[in-house]
Amino acid sequence: MMSPPRHIAVIMDGNGRWAAERGLARHEGHQRGADAVRRIVRAARELALPTLTLYAFSAQNWARPRAEVVQLMRLLRRFALDERSELMARGIRVVTIGDARRLPRFVRAPLLALEAATATNEKMTLCLALSYGGREAIASAARGLATDVAAGRLRPAEVTEAQLELRLDTRGLPPLDLMIRTSGEQRLSNFLLWEAAYAELYFTPVLWPDFGRATLEAALADYAQRQRRFGMTGEQVVARRARG
Repeated sequence: MMSPPRHIAVIMDGNGRWAAERGLARHEGHQRGADAVRRIVRAARELALPTLTLYAFSAQNWARPRAEVVQLMRLLRRFALDERSELMARGIRVVTIGDARRLPRFVRAPLLALEAATATNEKMTLCLALSYGGREAIASAARGLATDVAAGRLRPAEVTEAQLELRLDTRGLPPLDLMIRTSGEQRLSNFLLWEAAYAELYFTPVLWPDFGRATLEAALADYAQRQRRFGMTGEQVVARRARG
């Protein structure tokens, strides 16, 4: 049985469908989705998971109707303000990845304050992907490498995977072990593309507003039964594990 994952990422999908199935407006689905965020953060902390990354708002989500974007931004602001005391009490550090410059000031300011307030917490890291895109993140890292090569700080031969990873938003976080996607969709949707190269993928038909501790535990149980080979044979993995 594998060790528990150090870093889990979740593509939180299905708010709109959850609302549509119940004859409700989309904003009701997003509100219930925000409730699910609170549940899953608490569950992750109770299960002693070191790092949880949530795909809260993608770079492509800016193309949604303006009213929906505004409502999502308001929910983000409310989370940053209302959850601060609980995050502090539970020892959870909050970090963000993505292009925060695109976030409206009424969201960006409380998020920055939350990051600063929780910076020394050590029990768990909650990473919020906001205005984030995997391709965009890789392109930004590549631009950083190109700039360093052009300035003579790095030789072309020194451009390695490790050097690129140092320029990704996720530097400093543990390697991604498990990615979960809700609502039955089976694609990455431009999320943590580099980081997901060897992550285990888990797809559940549960819509995000219905996601809770039991669903998370089911994903962890499935993960525990898998064998991560990283290009090796199963026999090699077993032999390495036996050697300690």
